[in-house]
Amino acid sequence: MSDLIDTPLEGENAPEFSVSEISGALKRTIEGAFGRVRVRGEVGRVMLARSGHLYFDVKDDRSVLAAVSWKGQVSRLSIRPEEGMEVIVTGKLTTFGSQSKYQLNVDDVAVAGEGALMAMLEKRKKQLAAEGLFAEERKRPLPYLPEIIGVVTSPSGAVIRDILHRLRDRFPRKVLIWPVAVQGEQCAPQVTNAIDGFNRMSVGGAMPRPDLIIVARGGGSVEDLWGFNEEVVARAAARSEIPLISAVGHETDTTLIDFVSDKRAPTPTAAAEMAVPVRLDLLGWTGEQGARLTRALTDGVARRDQRLRDLARALPKPDALLQSPRQRLDTAADTLPRALQVGVQRRRIVLSEVSGSLRASTLRRVIETQHQKLGRSADRLKPDVILRDVVRTKEKVAELTRRLSEAGARRVDAQKERLAALERMRRTLGYEATLERGYAVVRDDTGALVKSVAVAGKAKSLEIEFADGRFPVGSEAGATAIIRKPSKPKPKASDADGSDQGSLF
Repeated sequence: MSDLIDTPLEGENAPEFSVSEISGALKRTIEGAFGRVRVRGEVGRVMLARSGHLYFDVKDDRSVLAAVSWKGQVSRLSIRPEEGMEVIVTGKLTTFGSQSKYQLNVDDVAVAGEGALMAMLEKRKKQLAAEGLFAEERKRPLPYLPEIIGVVTSPSGAVIRDILHRLRDRFPRKVLIWPVAVQGEQCAPQVTNAIDGFNRMSVGGAMPRPDLIIVARGGGSVEDLWGFNEEVVARAAARSEIPLISAVGHETDTTLIDFVSDKRAPTPTAAAEMAVPVRLDLLGWTGEQGARLTRALTDGVARRDQRLRDLARALPKPDALLQSPRQRLDTAADTLPRALQVGVQRRRIVLSEVSGSLRASTLRRVIETQHQKLGRSADRLKPDVILRDVVRTKEKVAELTRRLSEAGARRVDAQKERLAALERMRRTLGYEATLERGYAVVRDDTGALVKSVAVAGKAKSLEIEFADGRFPVGSEAGATAIIRKPSKPKPKASDADGSDQGSLF
């Protein structure tokens, strides 16, 4: 300070300084004596100014040291100081003459011990959990088979090789790699930008948007993984519209991104296994489902075919259903012409009677007509005419007799065929047909059916009915079987009298 000391005035021993001179002298002295220092303490008040500068206090139980990090230094800090955190700050001690205070210009912040890191991590975890970012209901399901997978990791590490190798073995997919720093001060902002960048991609654009994001990193210490514990990374993962898998560290390592991600994988390889299924397993499952579908369709068609056949056997023949309608149609066709002629004649007579009663001349004509009819009737009463009419009437009676016999025979044959069809149906639906296939019916001494062993044990005697007869079983020794005689078909009507004409009764 000797260059600032003026020559003392007469009668005075102390030199005289201006305010700026003494502030500058103090600044040079402090910066010269404490060029670069490391200070350990607890972070007190923290304030981020609009200009981007960060102001905070570092204190212990006795003193407080003001600290500042300029805007360019704040972006390079690996850890952002928070109130209550125990840290080791590194920087240059300087003064701020406008307020007559000294302060530490900090360009690096490190957490003082793992315990402090865990305390800060726990504080952040409680804050994010209170906001609902860890809730299960906000987590999205992973796509079953994503077309494009975005991977946020270091492009030069073993992690990306493990992920690509596992995807190639299970189910090859397109992979977009967003290279980031996985530790250090640039880790958190780069990972945040990568997650937001994948979400900003447009679907179907020049660079397609991923269907799934994997954030991966290998194992390491708490300090190495600290970038994934930053609040900006956790919030970026929480607001991601694309489902996200976190695979940071080993199975025992836990970071904040694991709690907000949609799925956590213990290792990067496990993340690749969660992302896609095994292609060979899918092919096998598809083949098995196809075979099951074919078997189900075949069995269904077979059951319906058998059911249709069973129902068809129980239905009567179409010809048997149409026989009676056909006969009625024939009868109606035969009687229709005669009925028309009779009706026309009757109406002619009525018309003649009505018209004849209207005029006297008509009555005379009617009388003349009747005279003519009487004359013709007299002519018909002659022996040769009567004989001719008798012969003609006999021929007509013979013809009607023949037609009546034929119609009766057809009616009887139709009824016989219908009765035979009903008999066949009865035998098909009755239990006798079942007996002919090798089954038997068991009855007790009262003739009731025996349906269980308990009923059979209580019966005094049993009778077993087979297709050809009944066989008694019981206390009577030497019981003889009752042989059922086969029923003979009834002779036709033509066989009874030896003629083909048959009988109507």
